[in-house]
Amino acid sequence: MLLTILLVAVVGLIVLSTVPPLRRALVTPRLLALFKRILPQMSSTERDALEAGTTWWDADLFSGQPDWPKLLAVPKPALTAEERHFLDHEVERLCELVDDWQTQQDNDLPPAAWAFMKSQGFLGMIIPKRYGGKQFSALMHSQVVMKLSSRCSALAVSVMVPNSLGPAELLLHYGTEAQKEYYLPRLANGSEVPCFALTSPYAGSDAAAIPDLGVVCMGEHEGRATLGLRVTWAKRYITLAPVATLLGLAFQTSDPGHLLSAVAAPGITCALIPADHAGVVIGRRHHPLNAAFQNGPTSGTEVFIPIDWVIGGQPQVGKGWRMLMECLAAGRAISLPSSSVGMAKMAVRGTSAYAAVRRQFNTPIGKFEGVQEALARMGANLYLMDAARTLAARAVDLGEKPAVISAIVKYHVTERGRALVNDGMDILGGKGICAGPGNFLASAYQQIPIAITVEGANILTRSLIIFGQGAIRAHPYVLKEMAAVGEPDGRKALHDFDKAFFGHLGFV
Repeated sequence: MLLTILLVAVVGLIVLSTVPPLRRALVTPRLLALFKRILPQMSSTERDALEAGTTWWDADLFSGQPDWPKLLAVPKPALTAEERHFLDHEVERLCELVDDWQTQQDNDLPPAAWAFMKSQGFLGMIIPKRYGGKQFSALMHSQVVMKLSSRCSALAVSVMVPNSLGPAELLLHYGTEAQKEYYLPRLANGSEVPCFALTSPYAGSDAAAIPDLGVVCMGEHEGRATLGLRVTWAKRYITLAPVATLLGLAFQTSDPGHLLSAVAAPGITCALIPADHAGVVIGRRHHPLNAAFQNGPTSGTEVFIPIDWVIGGQPQVGKGWRMLMECLAAGRAISLPSSSVGMAKMAVRGTSAYAAVRRQFNTPIGKFEGVQEALARMGANLYLMDAARTLAARAVDLGEKPAVISAIVKYHVTERGRALVNDGMDILGGKGICAGPGNFLASAYQQIPIAITVEGANILTRSLIIFGQGAIRAHPYVLKEMAAVGEPDGRKALHDFDKAFFGHLGFV
């Protein structure tokens, strides 16, 4: 009798699980209701962040069974003849114009370096040639930043930022034709120096929580009544802000009079504001661990801007967060990995040379096993860092927007860079702790926390992006289950959840 009951129960479960109409009628509604109670409601900004970018080989990595032949089949990237010439000539010349120690003393790059960067197109490496830019590959972008970083961190950052997430990239993807035609040539030739202001004193890692506000209203611009926004903001930690001529600004949007639509709070908007526009406060500096790159706050109170200054114009009001999330991965895949590897190459070269010429006990210190152990770690970490940098740049060149891979690379390259510099300082000993023009490692040691912190602090990057977003995006069913739980159409929610949940069971 008991065996019969068990057999009937098993058959019943099999029927329920293999007959979708019956399953959706009897089982799935209860499961869906349970999941809705358990899962917190996902906001549109959270959904945009979670769904941003593309999945590539990271999906294989998170599966636990990586397809190594697939990774090894990715062609090795190479520079074009034009890119190689620029790297061997213009980049070398720019490095000759800058001395890292003197830059620290002056707290700025020399005027000749700024002029050369602008005239030779360093600020427009990602801008297409039709607008006067260089249209370099992601690999070339990475190579340039890496080389400059080996010479001077302030030099690398000053070139890196205009070619990362900011006005140029946002204009390329979302700008109106008029905005592109006006601004991109000026950004390419250095007539405009851009910055992008997102971080506020009350919203750092939680960038979507920025309190800065633009209220849709009518105002006066160039003597005419104009539809626009009256914006109030307070931003900090904005690189290039003290010298910027063009301010990219992200702010929440309010439309209480419904001048644009029936939606009273459309969301985050991105706009371009000339730095000399009335009401813009800009020019003061932060001093991030004595690094000489330009970084500072900006603010404004009820500054009126016409609606045409919104990136993409009126149709893009409230769509700024999605813009930022879609464009973030490419910059993060290149900027910090490249600058960190450049610093690491300089550290390994200098430290290994010092270990060969510095003698104690009538022996080069590089012959001592303890020093050899640290040198070996430095070399191994550098090898891994450079391989990760190259892979991330290659992903971008293949058309990917590697949100998770860029986070993995940023985290591990900067953390290994920290370990590498610490080993270098241990080998240099007293030579490493006395600042001066002959100390090649002191500024790198002092400024390591900057790379750890910016573009997603590493604690957040590891916890939230790599193991949060990464595990969800790479899984074949979890994101679909979450989307189904948030689907307002009951019939569609039931169908999608049923398909995803029981597919998940089969996958397990």
